[in-house]
Amino acid sequence: MKKLVFLMGIILFLAACSNSRLEPKPSYGNQVSEFKATDEDGKTFTNKDMKGKVWIADFIFTNCETVCPPMTFNMTKVVDELEKEGVKDYGIISFSVDPKRDTPAKLKSYSEQYGAKTDNWKLMTGYDEKFIRQFGEENFKTIAIPPTAGNDQATHGTSFYLIDQNGTVIKDYIGKDTGDQKFPKGEIVEDVKTLIQEGPYKK
Repeated sequence: MKKLVFLMGIILFLAACSNSRLEPKPSYGNQVSEFKATDEDGKTFTNKDMKGKVWIADFIFTNCETVCPPMTFNMTKVVDELEKEGVKDYGIISFSVDPKRDTPAKLKSYSEQYGAKTDNWKLMTGYDEKFIRQFGEENFKTIAIPPTAGNDQATHGTSFYLIDQNGTVIKDYIGKDTGDQKFPKGEIVEDVKTLIQEGPYKK
């Protein structure tokens, strides 16, 4: 009898561990501030369009010569896996850190170049440089510095960010291989699925 009770306790413990709710990392837990932008189709897009969806955000620009190509390629792999598994109610937003030059047409061409084959992935522009700089810092604790005179390359973080259905920033991931750390595609996909299944974070 004691052995049976012990085994039941182990089973319940493992079940609790396997169904643990995703909680924000210590540096996050904030809600993404309101934003109004223009997507790659030239349509107005706001944070309200993501209400009820689990989404992933990153920062890129189309003229990027270094980190953006591998980041965007990796994002396509995440999207491919989510689509393959039939995941619904998710979204991807890539914010341009070069809004002066990244017109909707350029963003559209950029997304097509990487084969973004889903309506769930939107690319943002249409705001000013001051906005994107503050937006990145205040919401995602990252730099998002547009190009300056004499330098056509922006400076920005390379992380991907997980946001729940209420707009709460949950955690970040490396957006490309770094040293001995490999891009965690599987972890991202599983976290998106977990949030969709369990619902938004509740304090």
